[in-house]
Amino acid sequence: MGKLTLTAFVTLDGVHQAPGGPDEDRSGGFEYGGWSFPYDDEDFGQFVNEVFDRAGAFLLGRHTYEIFAGFWPKVTDPANPVAGKLNALPKYVASSSFTEAAWAGTTVISGDLGKEVTAIKENTEGELQVHGSAALAQSLFALDLVDTVHLLSFPVVLGTGRRLFAEGVVPTAFTHAGARVTSKGVAIHTYDLAGRPEYGTFELPEGSA
Repeated sequence: MGKLTLTAFVTLDGVHQAPGGPDEDRSGGFEYGGWSFPYDDEDFGQFVNEVFDRAGAFLLGRHTYEIFAGFWPKVTDPANPVAGKLNALPKYVASSSFTEAAWAGTTVISGDLGKEVTAIKENTEGELQVHGSAALAQSLFALDLVDTVHLLSFPVVLGTGRRLFAEGVVPTAFTHAGARVTSKGVAIHTYDLAGRPEYGTFELPEGSA
C-alpha cells in the first residue's frame, strides 16, 4: 500500500494561491501570482526532484490538473525528473464536473472521495502524490487520508489570498519528520500525520505569586 503525500507552497502568512505565475489563479481578484519564482535555486530544484523520484501516482484537484496538463505533456524528454514521472505514471483528478481528460493516463474520480482514494492508495506502489490542490487537500485532511505533508514556507508575506489551512479546517496534529532550508531562505518541513491535537494548560508552580 502506498502512502499519500502532499507537497504545498505557502507564504509566511499562509497564502497558498497561485505560487507559480501571475495568471495561475486570479480568483477573488488575486494580483500576486508567481510569488514563489524569485526563490528558485539549486536546493529547491533538488528537493523537487527527490519528491518526484518517489512518486507512484498523482492525485490532483481539477484546477491544478488543468495547469499541469497545459504544460507538462509538452515536455517530452523522458529524462526530465518531473515530466518523466507526470507523463508516465497514473494520474487521478478529483472532480464532480470534469468528465473528459486528454492527458494520457488520467482517471477522473467523482464518487465517494474517501473510498476511491483509499482504494487508489492500496493499489499504488510508492507515493500517491498531491501537489497544490488546496481544496482537495482540505477534503483529504478531513478524511485523515494525508500521511505526510511537505510544507515549503517562502519568506514573503502577501496579506491576501486563499490559505491552505483555511478557517474551519479539521484540527489535526503532526509529528515533525525533517527539515532543510534552501540558499534563498525557503524552509522545507516534513510532517507525518499523528491524529487529533492534544490540549492542556500551563499552571504556575505551587507557591508562585
